Amino acid sequence: MQVSGNISKMSVTADEHGNVEYLLGFSEQSVHMNSLIGQEIQMSWQQEINCMNCNRKTKKSFSQGYCFPCMQKLARCDTCIIKPELCHYDQGTCREPQWGEANCLNSHFVYLSNTGAIKVGITRFADNTISSRWIDQGATQAVAILRVQNRLISGLAEKAIGQYVGDKTNWRTMLKGQIPELDLVQKRDELLQLAHEDLEEISEEYGLQAIEYLDLPPVVIQYPVEQYPTKIKSINLDKEPVFSGTLMGIKGQYLMLDGDRVINMRKYSGYNMTLATS
Repeated sequence: MQVSGNISKMSVTADEHGNVEYLLGFSEQSVHMNSLIGQEIQMSWQQEINCMNCNRKTKKSFSQGYCFPCMQKLARCDTCIIKPELCHYDQGTCREPQWGEANCLNSHFVYLSNTGAIKVGITRFADNTISSRWIDQGATQAVAILRVQNRLISGLAEKAIGQYVGDKTNWRTMLKGQIPELDLVQKRDELLQLAHEDLEEISEEYGLQAIEYLDLPPVVIQYPVEQYPTKIKSINLDKEPVFSGTLMGIKGQYLMLDGDRVINMRKYSGYNMTLATS
């Protein structure tokens, strides 16, 4: 098999048991990556990057797949995507108001996840399903703890809870072996108690319907991994445009290869790649 094209982040789904399936998108087709685990693969970068929005050639990728002009004008590349508490739609300064209405002015969820340590985060989709956000970050457990009215409020609530727990994933820890199971329900109760006053202030400012407290069971997520790396070596396409080896597993947006090598495929969105199997 050989397939070429501009890659996009792997699309993910999970079944009712939490087993994750991965599809790596190329320009006009997708490859089911789970079926390649245990096989020898070769990936090569064709020294070309195309913007994921306008398709123009760019020497460098910004914000995981965009050219510099699109990075400056697209709402999805604005600072408020990383820091949702800075959402400025209500100020009339959103870069793309229609995009903001479709993506930011709807209900969001604040969650806790286990990626090697408990972290807090936000996602748009977590109602009776496993959020792709949890899979992308390599979480083995997750639970939605709040449903809020919009992205701005989700950022404010996340920041309130984030005073007492981290909001970042240590990707090296996430990729090393099986992660011990944690009591997310107990941690949820502790954190909501600690952040109670700040969350109440948010409700007072934005209305009683701004924050809904949830009582959902945590989900467990299973990744297709035959062998985890021990001493992680990260592949950098800009320095190593061609690599090959046995695909040992997939977790988060990382491919794991033999020799303790890993590569973050999301980082290279827009790169023109060729994938071949023997």
